[in-house]
Amino acid sequence: MLGIQEIQELVAEHGSAVNDGRSIQQLIDDGEISRLKGCTVLNGKVSDSVFGGPLIHRDGRPIRLMFRNNRISTHDVNRGAIPFKDQVLAVNHDHMLRLVKDVMGSSQFEVRDLAPSSTVIPAENLTLVMLENVVRFYMAESSTSTSLYQHWLIAKEAETKIMQYAGHDLEVGRLEPNGRLPYLMDTPSTKDKIDRTVDAEYLVNEGVCTAPQYAAIRNSSLMAFGIVSQYLAERGMVLVDTKTEHGINSEGAIVAADELYTMDSSRFWRLDDQGEVVVRDGKPVSFSKEFARGMVKDQNDQQFSEEQANEIAVRYIEGLQHITGESFAPDLRLRDQRIIESVNLILDSLI
Repeated sequence: MLGIQEIQELVAEHGSAVNDGRSIQQLIDDGEISRLKGCTVLNGKVSDSVFGGPLIHRDGRPIRLMFRNNRISTHDVNRGAIPFKDQVLAVNHDHMLRLVKDVMGSSQFEVRDLAPSSTVIPAENLTLVMLENVVRFYMAESSTSTSLYQHWLIAKEAETKIMQYAGHDLEVGRLEPNGRLPYLMDTPSTKDKIDRTVDAEYLVNEGVCTAPQYAAIRNSSLMAFGIVSQYLAERGMVLVDTKTEHGINSEGAIVAADELYTMDSSRFWRLDDQGEVVVRDGKPVSFSKEFARGMVKDQNDQQFSEEQANEIAVRYIEGLQHITGESFAPDLRLRDQRIIESVNLILDSLI
């Protein structure tokens, strides 16, 4: 695997180049991927997607192309670009998907010769279930408003003995920051402009999903959490929490709709030889986006400096290697070239 110095040299030498490139819309307008003309382009915080128009699988299913980018967001603010982040999370997701696909289902199409590091992901265009299902095994310290930790702080200050969170009744005095929860908890949240943690009853009453649909989401999420936890334990890590999104495919089945068990959607903590969480400076040693959140001093509009972005890139690559047990193999082609060639390979294969 790449050593720390090799990773630092890789990021320093190629970081700027792998971040450079045109937007997806510009590539379409410039005729570089003209086969996507007439499609709808949606720009997200950390990924973009293209669907509609000619994007129909030869078997009739609608296709959505998801384009990972290097942008990083914390506290719902775009903080700039992180070198290699798109490729790292693509490999991270691909590796984890193979572990849980039979349980979670998947909307992705398999394309021969499409590398795991491809930042263009072909999938069926699902009808999304408008919730995020967060499964928690620890109460991680977090500044996110929907987190269990923030709700616990409020309850503790109010001297509340029993707090309710996402349909769970929890004894405030038995919870500890970064401590293990009494059981594995499903804690769904809405996908509104301002997300809110809710319970299953709210989701059903508000028409977000039916009771059987949420039961399917909950059960598959808990089963997959167990599978990934067992895998990570063998690699000296514990899965702290994770966020998944879901959709309904053309057959009416609920399947995973977004990235699975990546360092952006999950927290992984390192364990020592005795199976205890490794702590440094009073905090768990983490492989997740949490280290980037910790660099944010101004939650409103702070942008990461080049030095900070490169440091974050190194941490992402280190984390990937620890998770997969494999050396990171970067694709050093220009970003535009990678995207154009991946799109053409996908369309030739599926349409």
